[in-house]
Amino acid sequence: MPTAIKILKRLVIGRARRSEELGETLLPKRLALPIFASDPLSSVAYATQEILLVLTLGGLAYLHFTPWIGAAVVALMTVVVLSYRQVVHAYPSGGGSYAVVSTNLGPSAGLVVGASLLVDYVMTVAVSVASGVDNIISAVPSLADYRVLMALCFVALLTALNLRGLRESGRLFAAPTYLFIGGMLIMIGTGLLRYLLGDAPVAESSRYGITPQEADLDLAGLALVMLVLRAFSSGCTALTGVEAISNGVPAFRRPKSQNAANTLAAMGIIAVILFVGVTTLAIVAKVHIADDPCRLTGLPDCAGHTQRTVIAQLAAAVFGGADSFGFFYLQAVTALILILAANTAFNGFPLLSSILAQDSYLPRQLHNRGDRLVFSNGIIALAVVAGLLLYGFKANVTSLIHLYILGVFTSFTLSQTGMIRHWNRALHNETDPAQRRRHHLARAVNSTGAAVTGLVLVIVLVTKFTQGAWLAVVAATVLWLMMRGIRRQYDRTTTELAVTDPRQDSVPPTRVLAIVLVSTLNKPTLRALDYARAFRPDHLEALTVAVDQESLSTLLGQWNDFDIQVPLKVLRSPYREITRPAVAYVRSVRRDGPHDLVAVFIPEYVVGHWWENFLHNQTALWLKSRLLLTPGVTVTSVPWQLSSATGTHRPIARAPGSVRRGEPPNTVGHTALHTTPQDPDTD
Repeated sequence: MPTAIKILKRLVIGRARRSEELGETLLPKRLALPIFASDPLSSVAYATQEILLVLTLGGLAYLHFTPWIGAAVVALMTVVVLSYRQVVHAYPSGGGSYAVVSTNLGPSAGLVVGASLLVDYVMTVAVSVASGVDNIISAVPSLADYRVLMALCFVALLTALNLRGLRESGRLFAAPTYLFIGGMLIMIGTGLLRYLLGDAPVAESSRYGITPQEADLDLAGLALVMLVLRAFSSGCTALTGVEAISNGVPAFRRPKSQNAANTLAAMGIIAVILFVGVTTLAIVAKVHIADDPCRLTGLPDCAGHTQRTVIAQLAAAVFGGADSFGFFYLQAVTALILILAANTAFNGFPLLSSILAQDSYLPRQLHNRGDRLVFSNGIIALAVVAGLLLYGFKANVTSLIHLYILGVFTSFTLSQTGMIRHWNRALHNETDPAQRRRHHLARAVNSTGAAVTGLVLVIVLVTKFTQGAWLAVVAATVLWLMMRGIRRQYDRTTTELAVTDPRQDSVPPTRVLAIVLVSTLNKPTLRALDYARAFRPDHLEALTVAVDQESLSTLLGQWNDFDIQVPLKVLRSPYREITRPAVAYVRSVRRDGPHDLVAVFIPEYVVGHWWENFLHNQTALWLKSRLLLTPGVTVTSVPWQLSSATGTHRPIARAPGSVRRGEPPNTVGHTALHTTPQDPDTD
């Protein structure tokens, strides 16, 4: 790695940590709350807004359903938090819903949860960042043209912060989270106090009417029910991220289960208070918001009007206008917490993908910890996919929100169903009356949770499917199929490589035949010949492919002049091909001696600049790629360091993979000879 990139990497993520330092990264509750709960806490910034946006499709007359829908969301959140406290205590090793469902309902059902949550984590990043950018634009409308660029920059910033480590990101995110909670509580308290004193805050949009989506729309019967259910499903975005704590129990300090359960309870209480407060204030201040500004009546120029978010309107109404300190403070911390809410996914996604990789459902590289003892590959994968989603949907919250929450309610429903079976099994073996009563109570909680979340899952699927939720279904299905395919491939490889009888599976070759590939006679060629001799093969020869008579004559002359004591085999190639004749010859040697081992040595240049790779070693790469497919043939790359590779002779601070191997900082592993093929899972 070039020195400049090394320096940049250290500036961004810090010094590498030893594996033994993993215990120092465990989280106290005060840091765990902003890390794992920033998503559900921040969801209150847009959950109420999503309810109002749906209800106003029918006009202002239907806003009176808002408190009832809000009450249903609160009841659902209470049930889900209580249910996940049961999960935290029953499965303290982490994995959350995936572990519960895999253990109790089988691997296929567990994989449904895993795929659903991975998709939902990606959506969490996209929606949270887009919503945060919306709040910034509400405070500074002139930034509207830079929406996508700001969103992508925030994703990059979050990625860098999370690569620094779990504890470090917790310290960075703690202050904004607690400032957001404090600011929201002050706004809610001030607004409600003013209402009780007879000076209720009034939103800037209260003077506007709203034209129904269809002017002659008169909702009744089934249409009204569907509108209310759709608004409820949109409000359920307030529950996203609740499961993240159950996935991350191993990241807590001891006692892990108790600390995780307490953090989950604190998160639930704070989220309910904030959601109820914002919804109540929105009703009191008569916030009117529509999906299209031109549906607002009384606007002189709807095309050029930028609607402020519900939070922005409430802050302006409570604190005395859009130029007050309270307004800008709340907009700043709201935008910050919404962007940092993506951090819940940046912790949940790598942890879950690591567990799935450990179970062979995802590439095993996702289970490897990086320099800072976090699952770096998972963090980078999440950032790339979320960034593409933000770019594709232009960082538009309304477009992205329809893809949201389907996965999380799939997880909720299956995990609660799995917990019912868990308690049934526990009751079957439990004889103590007190313990049985506790198990019965826990089963009742999970049964309620399964029924309620299952109903919400159906509602979300019905009301959001045609709005874009079908994309999330397709993505989760494709991911489920892909993970099953990866598992089959790993199982197939394990079965194929398993040792059944050492005497039969380990058969020494009859002879070792060494072939050194030669293009010109130079120092790398002589080194390759020396290495081949060091292996003491039964037969050694050099091989060249003649595509030019003049070059061949020069090579043969040098071979004789320097008295090279290795026979040189010449293959004529009238069509100037190199790879095909060489590979065909090696395979013919192998066919002549099916029990022989053919060792092919290829000289290669080690270069110091990336662009030099385009100038050297191309033929060697093609030859290796073809020869590795031939049974009974090994390929050995013999390196020659060019003068541009100035750093190859100096010890490096840490060899790749040293953190995972637990090596001290100055351990150096020199590998003079690189032999392929290698185990694909090694560093």
